[in-house]
Amino acid sequence: MSKRGTSLNLGNRFTDRTSERFDDGWGGMEEEENARTEFFNDTTRQAFATNDSPDIPFTHSINPYRGCEHGCAYCYARPTHEYLGFNPALDFETKIMVKRDAARLAREAMMKPSWTPTTVSISGVTDPYQPAERRFRITRQILEVMLEFRNPVGIVTKNALVARDIDLLAELARFQCAAVFVSVTTLDRDLARRMEPRTSTPERRLEAVRRLSEAGIPVGVMTAPIIPGLTEDEIPALLEAAAEAGARHAAFTIVRLPLAVKPIFLDWLEREEPARAAKVRNALIEMRGERMNRSEFGARMRGKGPRANVIRDLFNLTARRLGLNSERLPISTANFRRPAADNRQIDLFDFL
Repeated sequence: MSKRGTSLNLGNRFTDRTSERFDDGWGGMEEEENARTEFFNDTTRQAFATNDSPDIPFTHSINPYRGCEHGCAYCYARPTHEYLGFNPALDFETKIMVKRDAARLAREAMMKPSWTPTTVSISGVTDPYQPAERRFRITRQILEVMLEFRNPVGIVTKNALVARDIDLLAELARFQCAAVFVSVTTLDRDLARRMEPRTSTPERRLEAVRRLSEAGIPVGVMTAPIIPGLTEDEIPALLEAAAEAGARHAAFTIVRLPLAVKPIFLDWLEREEPARAAKVRNALIEMRGERMNRSEFGARMRGKGPRANVIRDLFNLTARRLGLNSERLPISTANFRRPAADNRQIDLFDFL
């Protein structure tokens, strides 16, 4: 298994506890980078999280896991780990919360008459097919429930493990209830290995796109995040490779650096790409201001200014040339059904 995305061990903005790395000469710092992953039970009793953000194309999500072993240095979700009492750096990659009851909670929620069918994003803050899924299979259990109800789902992942669930996704697609976007940030194997250390290789991700497409599952790519000064030149090649693999849709975002993500990403940049670090920083400042981040709706995902416009135009022109996004995603709530209740006396409070 490869090293971690970060070796930092930052504090938590909600507590006064801090820790400091110290090299005692015995290789302890290297061991920290390869720290063992720990799993904890997520005891949340609510299946779905909701949002009303105009930047996000769904209102409901379900998180099989919190924290992500993929270890992408730029991950915008890292600060969410601070709400759990962990730090957003090494803890985010090594302390994974597992929602073992996610499928059961989802089923109970959708059995209630108050549930209005809507597209549910499986995960919103971590990858549902991170390495933990091979062991716990929570995402697959959720898909089984969604198929039972024929409730539409959307998935974004960097992991080729998604192809394991082609049987369920293809059946969901028959009822216009599935769409999968595979995130491909670069075609450079070396860069991907260093930037996203525990994800699938770019080749494996594109092979997953091909397999999903051949199975009749609506599939697209997320060239996300685009890192100006580092990966923006790859946009045409990425989209061409995706279209050749069978993708019919594509989207992008510009790297976001909220809160603790900024020092983690900049530390990675100086360590792994020192020759291009200044170029990336200057590009982000140009697009997002001195803080290298914008939090307002409409700008936080794409940035502003001439450089942001060039990236947007290059992406859109290339996608149009390749026939991507020429049709709407075939996803609908029209086939939703509520299965017959279990053969038991239903508690009155199930419907409150």
